[in-house]
Amino acid sequence: MTIEMDATRQDLDSDVILDVDNLTVDFSSDDGPVRAVRGVSYRLRRGESLGIVGESGSGKSVTSMAIMGLLPRTATVNGAARLNGQSLLGLNDAEISKIRGNKIAMIFQDPLTSLNPVYTVGKQLAEAVLVHNKIGKARAREQAIELLDLVGIPNPKQRVDSYPHEMSGGMRQRVVIAIAMANQPDVIIADEPTTALDVTVQAQVMEALESARKETGAAMVLITHDLGVIAGHVERVLVMYAGKPVETAPVDDLFYSPRMPYTLGLLGSLPRMDEARSHRLTPIKGTPPSMVNLPPGCPFEPRCPISQDICRETEPELFQLEIPGRSSACHFHEQLVDAEAGDVYKTDTAEAEEA
Repeated sequence: MTIEMDATRQDLDSDVILDVDNLTVDFSSDDGPVRAVRGVSYRLRRGESLGIVGESGSGKSVTSMAIMGLLPRTATVNGAARLNGQSLLGLNDAEISKIRGNKIAMIFQDPLTSLNPVYTVGKQLAEAVLVHNKIGKARAREQAIELLDLVGIPNPKQRVDSYPHEMSGGMRQRVVIAIAMANQPDVIIADEPTTALDVTVQAQVMEALESARKETGAAMVLITHDLGVIAGHVERVLVMYAGKPVETAPVDDLFYSPRMPYTLGLLGSLPRMDEARSHRLTPIKGTPPSMVNLPPGCPFEPRCPISQDICRETEPELFQLEIPGRSSACHFHEQLVDAEAGDVYKTDTAEAEEA
């Protein structure tokens, strides 16, 4: 029995493509060190999709920038991040450049910051191919046209010679997706890929991203502050607050049975089509804490409607719940079984109704 369990565990471990273990990131400031990331750990398996959600400033993007080796030298990065068993931290520019864009790719929030305005999109796509492959320029141009067609750019043979400013925001984001998938990476990190787009174009861009995943077989990390975006696009969710994971769960479990007050608040602030028009959203009062000189206790305590003395004294660990794959950083996670946002944030809801 033990031998069989060990073999199963080894099979699961061998399928891990990105392994992040206790990752921390500090920045120096005049007021002291900024603890931007405080111990992030997760494992991503081949073909799997993971959503990382949280408010702005929770450390989502910094975590991925550290993995990609894109942080400034003033950042202090500790912990581990391994891609196919190879450490990504501490590599020099030449070493990380062989991996970045080839084995792991990143899609940024604003495509205009990713695309060079003085080169055509076809030239930039071809460059992404030529950097990691020994092929001719003519073949690289053909691949650029094929990639544009794959992500849904109309008339790709003509559009390959367009400049970024000649395209809409949604089309530019598709071009960035095409660049990310150019070398069929093992992992694609998408950092808020739909933030600046309207709802209809968001759906089109996410469809293009799903097509890229199917074509390359890549695993995906989808970073967003919008829980509505991750529904239907990821298998697991990691919720971050104040630089740390505060809840992890399969996506369906997170939506139907959250076990962290912060997650409940995020879900309660999300408009739903199955609610009556008179239904009011549940706001989370206050703002995220400063990451300089964090006080003891739970960082969410000043905004939490169920906090008690222990919350101000001791920061909760990430408790493993009774359901496999689920964890919660809340001292009172057992009291939140079957809880709804309106129940936990009832004071806030009552005030909203009076207003």
